[in-house]
Amino acid sequence: MNPAAADAISDLLINVADGVARLTLNRPDRRNALSKNLVLRLDRELTSIEADSAIRAVVLAANGPVFCAGHDLSEMAGLTEEEYRTIFSNCSRMMLRLRQLPQPVIARVHGLATAAGCQLVAASDLVVATEQATFATPGVKIGLFCTTPMVPLVRAIAPKAAMEMLITGAPISARRACELGLVNCVVDQRVLDERVAEFVEAVKASSPDILALGKRAFYDELALDETAAYRHATDVITRNAVQPAAQEGITAFLEKRPARWPGGGNQ
Repeated sequence: MNPAAADAISDLLINVADGVARLTLNRPDRRNALSKNLVLRLDRELTSIEADSAIRAVVLAANGPVFCAGHDLSEMAGLTEEEYRTIFSNCSRMMLRLRQLPQPVIARVHGLATAAGCQLVAASDLVVATEQATFATPGVKIGLFCTTPMVPLVRAIAPKAAMEMLITGAPISARRACELGLVNCVVDQRVLDERVAEFVEAVKASSPDILALGKRAFYDELALDETAAYRHATDVITRNAVQPAAQEGITAFLEKRPARWPGGGNQ
């Protein structure tokens, strides 16, 4: 990925600086709806980021009053089954890539996030929202149940709360989203970027290798029962313990000094 100061590519703005990739949805006139092209662009950029060890964190943001209104319905009327399958498969692949990135993904949500827009939020690792942000999975209201947004949603919040959002399609406030666990914190618009930056700095202070290992283990274990999860976690932490970053961290603690992480970052 070319770390240019700012690379404006029509519906997606890309900024890479100081180890942080900022991806900004840039379709404010279309409520940042996920067009077919935008989904593919996001997928390509995330693939590029995944291979770039210099990038430590990803911030997902949006221009205009709305964070993301979901799929662009103007592209979705009267298609064939295969055409619909392609749209939803491409979007699912992109959403899954957010989970598979070794870098933590932080969603900066300043406004409405609905359907696949809410899915973007649920698929992110950390979420900072303003008081003005709202969240909904309203597909049922147009006869299109939000089954793909449901995938990360039911992994982020309790099943009953997720079902309420899916069945009623009613929006929930940022505060309610925080109570449910969809959002990490709710802040005043004036300090939104400051709070996002705090998460970014926390990420950059740790070993990138260990964060990647931990993120992968976190999502792997969500699909396991408790016994299987302990087996998996024991295997992961055993392999973790012999890595240079873990040995450096333990030694630094014992020597009462800041850790010097292999690959960057400091404690």
